[in-house]
Amino acid sequence: MTATDVDPEAHQFFHDFMVAGEQMIRQGTFRYETKPSEVLPPARLNLPPQVAVQVVRLLLGALCQSGRHIVLSWVQEKLIVQLSRRRLPYTAEDAQEIIARLASYPTPTALPIRALLGSLLLGLGRDGLLSAAHTQLEALVASLREHATWAEGRKLHAFVAELLHDSPSGPHLEADTWSAKVLPLLDTLPEPAKAGWINLLRHCASASGNAPSKVWLAEAQTLLEALGHEQFLPLATTWLAQAVPGGRAVPPAEQARPARHPDLYADRNADVLRGLAWASGLVADAHLAAVLGDLALAGYRKVSGHGPRSVKVAGACVSALQRLPGLIGAAQLLRVAQGVQQPSYRAALDRIIEDLAERLALRREDLEEIGVPTFDLTGVGGRDVVLGEATAELRAEGRTVQLTWRNEKGQTVKTVPARVKRDFATELKALKATAKELEKVLGAQRDRLDGLMMLDRTWTYEPWRARYLDHPVVGVLARRLLWIIDDRAVLWHEEALRDLGGAEVTPASAAEVKLWHPVLAPLEEVRAWRERLEDWRLVQPFKQAHREVYLLTDAERATRVYSNRFAAHVLRQHQFNALCAARRWRNSLRLMVDDEYPPATRDLPQYGLRAEYWVEGIGDEYGVDTNETGTYLRLVTDQVRFYPLDAARNSAHAGGGGYGPTWRFPNPAEPVPLEDVPPLVLSEVLRDVDLFVGVASVGNDPTWQDGGPQGRFRQYWQHYSFGDLGATAQTRREVLARLLPRLKIAARCELTEKFLVVRGDLRTYKIHLGSGNILMEPNDQYLCIVPSRGMGADNGESVFLPFEGDTVFSVILSKAFLLANDTVITDSTITRQIKQR
Repeated sequence: MTATDVDPEAHQFFHDFMVAGEQMIRQGTFRYETKPSEVLPPARLNLPPQVAVQVVRLLLGALCQSGRHIVLSWVQEKLIVQLSRRRLPYTAEDAQEIIARLASYPTPTALPIRALLGSLLLGLGRDGLLSAAHTQLEALVASLREHATWAEGRKLHAFVAELLHDSPSGPHLEADTWSAKVLPLLDTLPEPAKAGWINLLRHCASASGNAPSKVWLAEAQTLLEALGHEQFLPLATTWLAQAVPGGRAVPPAEQARPARHPDLYADRNADVLRGLAWASGLVADAHLAAVLGDLALAGYRKVSGHGPRSVKVAGACVSALQRLPGLIGAAQLLRVAQGVQQPSYRAALDRIIEDLAERLALRREDLEEIGVPTFDLTGVGGRDVVLGEATAELRAEGRTVQLTWRNEKGQTVKTVPARVKRDFATELKALKATAKELEKVLGAQRDRLDGLMMLDRTWTYEPWRARYLDHPVVGVLARRLLWIIDDRAVLWHEEALRDLGGAEVTPASAAEVKLWHPVLAPLEEVRAWRERLEDWRLVQPFKQAHREVYLLTDAERATRVYSNRFAAHVLRQHQFNALCAARRWRNSLRLMVDDEYPPATRDLPQYGLRAEYWVEGIGDEYGVDTNETGTYLRLVTDQVRFYPLDAARNSAHAGGGGYGPTWRFPNPAEPVPLEDVPPLVLSEVLRDVDLFVGVASVGNDPTWQDGGPQGRFRQYWQHYSFGDLGATAQTRREVLARLLPRLKIAARCELTEKFLVVRGDLRTYKIHLGSGNILMEPNDQYLCIVPSRGMGADNGESVFLPFEGDTVFSVILSKAFLLANDTVITDSTITRQIKQR
C-alpha cells in the first residue's frame, strides 16, 4: 500500500496517534499499561470500517520497520487488537499484505498474529482467506515453525497450520489426558451434527484474550443456532466435565517425571476449552452452568509443582457465568467465590459478584441467599422421582446426598433397577448429576453459614424463614442450627421451632432473627443447649453449640495489645498457607531470601479491623529447612494483634528478627487494645489461629517422635503432643465425657485430664485429646499409628457426634476402638511396637 493509496482520514489518524504517543514518551507519562484511549480521545478511535482496515495496515507496517520505537509499539499492538475485534471489510490485497508482513518479520511471535488472523477470518471467512492468501499463509507457517521451540510459538504454529490445512476432523488438539477422553466422542455423532460441532470447535480454537468480543460471540451464536441446542448441550456438558480432573493431584515426586502433569491442559487445548466455555455462556442451562462452576474451581485449584491448573480456563468459565441470565450464573459464581482460596482471584470474583448484584438491584448478601438453587426439591432436603415403575428418592443427609431406590412394590432395593438403566438412561444420568451438584452446593452453603458466625447479622423473620428455614437446600443446614428470635434462642425440632425447654415458638412476622453464638450466651445456657442437642440426637453441620470460645485472659490484659497464647509453635508452612486461604486470611509463602514479609492477615471490614498473626521462617540450612525452590518448610509463630483496617502494615525479615518498622513499611500503626476488640471478633479470630496450630503443627505428625531434622524440635513435639489441652481439645473432652458411657468399649475406657485411657488385653494406652498421639503404659512408650485416608470414627459402631467436621475427634475414637481390641490387630508396624518393651 503506497502513500497515494491511503485514505487521507486514515493517514491523518495514524500521524496523530504516533505523534501523540511520542509526545507522551518525552513527557514521561507513557507506561506499558497505556491504553489507546489515553493516547487519543476515545471518540477518535471509532473509525469507519474502511478507514480502520487501512489504519491496521499502517500500524502493522510501523511495527515491522527495523527502526521502530520499541516502547511506542506496546500501544500500537493494543490498538491493532482493539480494531481487530470488529468485522472489517478486508480485501484479498489486504489479507496478502498483512500476512506477508507477518511472515517476513524476523520474530513473528512478537506481533499480534492471532488478533490479525482472527480479524481476517471474520472479514473474509475461512474459504475467502485461504483463497486470497494461501501462499502467504504457507510462508507464515514456515516462519513460525522456526519459533516452535517455546510455548507461544508452538501454539501460533498449530493455529496457523490448522487454518491452512483445514483438517476435516476438526481443530487440532494436543495429546493430553483431556483430549484422549473427548476426541473419540466426535466420531459417535451423526454426520450433520459432527459437521456443526467441527465448525463450532474451530471457532472455539480462535478464542483469545480475557473476554470474548461482541463479534466473536455473534459468530458463536450463529454456529450454535446452526448446530441446535439439543445437539450442543449433551456433548458440551461432557467435554467440559471431562476437563475437571478427579481424585488427588499427583505430586511430581510421585511420577516418573512426565513431560506434563496429567492434570494440566496442553496449551492448544486450553484455548479450545476457553472458547467452549464462552460459547456455553450463551445457553441458559442450570446443569451446564454447574459444570462451568466445577471447571472454574478446577482451573483455580493449585497443582503441586505448577501453581493454578489453568487461570485461562477458569477465567473463561467465570466470564461465561457472568453472561447467563437471572440467577443461573449467579448461583455458580457464588459457589466458585466460596471455593477459591487464592486471595487475588477471590478478590476479583468478589468484584464480579458485587457488579452482578448491582445489576440485579440486590445487596451482595441478598444475592447470596436468593441465588441458592433449589434443585426442584419438593421439601427440605429431598424429592421423589418416578422412572417407570421405580421411584428414586433424592435426600440430603448431613454433608452427603443419598440416592435410594424403591421398586414397583415400594420395597427399598440396594441397586438401580435394571429396567431404569435400560429405559431411562438419560434421566438416570441427569439424576446422578443433580445429586453431585446438590452435594457441592451443600458444602458451599455450610461454609457460608459458618462464616456468618462472625458477622452478627440480623434478618426479619418472614424473609429469613423463606431463605433459610424453609429453603429446600439451605434448610437442611439451617434446621440444625441455633437461632435467636427476639432474644430467645430456638432450634428446629419435631417440625417446629422450639426453645430450650422444648416449647414451640411462633414468632411474629417482623421478629428479629440472628445466629446464636456461645460467646454471647451465658455459660449455663451453652451447656444446656449442648445437652439438648444430644438428647434430641441432632448433628450440627459445624460446631455451633460446641464452638470453642476464646475470652480475654488476664495475661492478655497484661500485654494489652497482643495475645501470646498461640506463640512459639512450629508449623508446616505449606499447610498453614492453605489453611489461611481456606479461612480467608492473606499470607505469603516465605522463602530463604533477603526479603521482608507482612504477617498473615485477615481483613474484618464489618468492624473496621485487621487481624494479624505474626509468623517467621525457621531454619538456616538450604535444602533441609527449605524445599528445592528455597521455600521454608516450617514457621515459628508469635503474637496475634489487631489494627485499624486501613493501618500501615508491619513486616519482618523472612528468616526472623521480629516485626516492626522496616525500610518497606517505616511507619507501622499503633495496635488496637484487645479490650477494644468485640468479644465475638476476638473469639472467632483466635479460633482460626487455634485451627492453624491444631492442624499445621508438627506436633500433630505421629512420625515426628524424633523431632524432625536433626531432632531440633523434639522438645516442642513432646510438649505439644502430650501437653495441656487447648480450647478445641477441651471441647472434645466435654463431649467425650457424655459420649463415653454409651460406647461399646466404655468398660475399657477412662477419661483423665488430658487423655482417653484405653485398656487393651496386651497394653494400656493413653490417647492425647489434643494431638491424638498415644503413649503406652507402664513406661509411657510412644505408639505411632498413622491414620489412613478415610479412617472412620467408630470402627464398626455407629457413634453419635453432635457436630460435623472434627477429624481429630474421629481419629481419637477410631484409635480407641482399635486398641481396645489389640489382640486382633494385624498391622505388623503396630503389633511390633506394642510387643516391644
